[in-house]
Amino acid sequence: MEEVIKVTETTPTPLLERQVRQRQPTVSVLKSKLKQTVTCSVPRVRSTLTGFFPVVRWLPKYKLREYVWGDLMSGVIVGIILVPQAIAYCLLAGVEPIYGLYTSFYANIIYFIMGTSRHVSVGIFSLMSLMVGQVVYREVFKAGFDLSEDPSSYRVLNVSMGINLTAGEVHTVELMGMQCGKECYAISIAAAITFLAGIYQVMMAIFQLGFVSVYLSAPMLDGFATGASFTILTVQAKYLLGLKIPRHQGYGTVAVTWFNIFANIQNTNLCDLITSAICISVLVAGKEIQERYKDRLKIPLPTELIVVAGSTLASHYGGLNSRYDSSVSGHIPTGFIPPQVPNFSLMSQVALDAIPLAVISFAFTVSLSEMFAKKNGYTVRPNQEMLAIGFCNIIPSFFHCFTTSAALAKTMVKDSTGCQTQISSLISALVVLLVLLFFAPYFHALQKSVLACIIIVSLRGALRKFKDVPDKWRASRNDAIVWLVTMSATALISVELGLLIGIVFSMVCIIFKTQNPKVSLLGRADDTDLYEDMEEYKNLMPPPRVQVFRFQAPLYYANKESFLKSLYKTVGVEPFLEMTRRRKAEKKAKDMSMQQAKANGDTTNGEVVVGLVQRELDFHTIVLDCSAIPFIDSTGMATFKGLVKEYKAIGVSVVLASCNISLIDTLQKGQFFGKNDKDMNNLLFHTVHAAVLHANSMPSAAESKSEDSVV
Repeated sequence: MEEVIKVTETTPTPLLERQVRQRQPTVSVLKSKLKQTVTCSVPRVRSTLTGFFPVVRWLPKYKLREYVWGDLMSGVIVGIILVPQAIAYCLLAGVEPIYGLYTSFYANIIYFIMGTSRHVSVGIFSLMSLMVGQVVYREVFKAGFDLSEDPSSYRVLNVSMGINLTAGEVHTVELMGMQCGKECYAISIAAAITFLAGIYQVMMAIFQLGFVSVYLSAPMLDGFATGASFTILTVQAKYLLGLKIPRHQGYGTVAVTWFNIFANIQNTNLCDLITSAICISVLVAGKEIQERYKDRLKIPLPTELIVVAGSTLASHYGGLNSRYDSSVSGHIPTGFIPPQVPNFSLMSQVALDAIPLAVISFAFTVSLSEMFAKKNGYTVRPNQEMLAIGFCNIIPSFFHCFTTSAALAKTMVKDSTGCQTQISSLISALVVLLVLLFFAPYFHALQKSVLACIIIVSLRGALRKFKDVPDKWRASRNDAIVWLVTMSATALISVELGLLIGIVFSMVCIIFKTQNPKVSLLGRADDTDLYEDMEEYKNLMPPPRVQVFRFQAPLYYANKESFLKSLYKTVGVEPFLEMTRRRKAEKKAKDMSMQQAKANGDTTNGEVVVGLVQRELDFHTIVLDCSAIPFIDSTGMATFKGLVKEYKAIGVSVVLASCNISLIDTLQKGQFFGKNDKDMNNLLFHTVHAAVLHANSMPSAAESKSEDSVV
């Protein structure tokens, strides 16, 4: 004992004193913030406007000679890629091709004005188009329209979005006092859900709700994108074969669609099948050449544009639509349709559907903007990005557009072709504008099978994620399981439910990890003050008569029982069972004493005081290493209090070490250290080593009891 005390004297525990911080009353804080919010001045107005429209800040500083060629090159190339994709993705969204061009044009203009990322390409995106299409087809079906109907078989008589009747169409619905046909109703639904998604995103930005993105983990988003890609491939497969089958509504789209495809395989259009085979071969070959020689090629190969131009010419001069009944895009008008307020009567039908659209669109845009900003050495403002993408949905919804988002493939093209600023988005919008004003009618004979080929080949990156599953499993089984569950739910059930299942399952996995964390007994490394897990490191010695226990998770109501069970199992002593064992031993000793007294003729009849029969434990103190416990709740604090009391009853002291400040504050508020923290110096230590030295320098609770016990 003297030797231990001597060590304690030579290694005194450092004294740390908390700073006293005076907190301002809540009312005064709220008044101060409210005053700052409502205060109006010229500098504040200027700062607000320049913050809301970042283009005002960076455009005057634009270095023309240094930036213009990179922006011009990337803008033109992305615009060339954007045109065929904008037309193709309308197949997914269930609307006419002209609306995809409108969407790409307006989104790029608005992001140029409001975006803070120099490289992000905002516009039409396959995943957003699919999610919009799910809602559009559902509502069109509910309205009584025939989903197997081919819109290219009739001509629009009035494109002003007023009366939208067709020569061969008899079914119409009334919207805003006008009769609306299938095409009109479809874009009205798309515009309504786009408007709501934008409103949700702006509200998230105003109320600083960007934190919701933390619940969208990378494995979950990857799995969701892969599952949705498989759904997109399935939805487009019928166009490759030229089959005119309706799009399935409800759950199990992938399974039902493939069943319908094989059930109608005998109706395959050979013209579309041959065209699809040729186009996919050319597109894949172009992508492979691009990837193999990307260091030598200064600009990406415009494979999609070449395929679109070649197939359009072949279809037009070969008369593929009239001779072989090949489905084509149909008439794409030039110019713009007058703006129209989104139909508010439809919004109640799609209000819930707009929520996942808003969250996914925001998550992809912000994550891509931050990724490329970090890569190129500048910063973006996530809240402004949320505002920008919100207005990229709200404003275009008045011009017959559907939901937009940042797209990874086009953003990577911008980055690799020398993009410097958001001017490239403006250039891309001008390329789309040229098509809208002059070249749109030339796409009349473009086959839908060609558009489906463009969509399917663009999914190569997402579908290649299946190759990464073994690596994911080796790196983190939890992440791999989240990916597989989200992907399977998205592909086999539905896109919306897949997203919800992925979020819930990833959160359940986190909760499961906190309920079953790693626990360990710590040992000391030689003569140092370093304590680590004895199962993980060699040559560690446990401190004499002291158990050092580490719990690597927060302690709260959900894992209290797990904490107690793991502690009892690790130290080998459960207080309740130990007390029960001692009471049984005491009773047995008392009975034996009475029997012995009777045998000896003792007149007291066994009135002998029998002290508590104690077992010599291997330890007298438990040190709880709290360095891996980020927080506790009231249940966790009650658990600590109960441990101290229960172990004290069997002669074992419990002390805490390496607690963070928030943990200490919680314990103090709950009077864990007694009134006025009178027991803090005996229960709380800054390091594990200090706690061990204190435990060995003090008489144990068992020794104190044994002095007073009578046997």
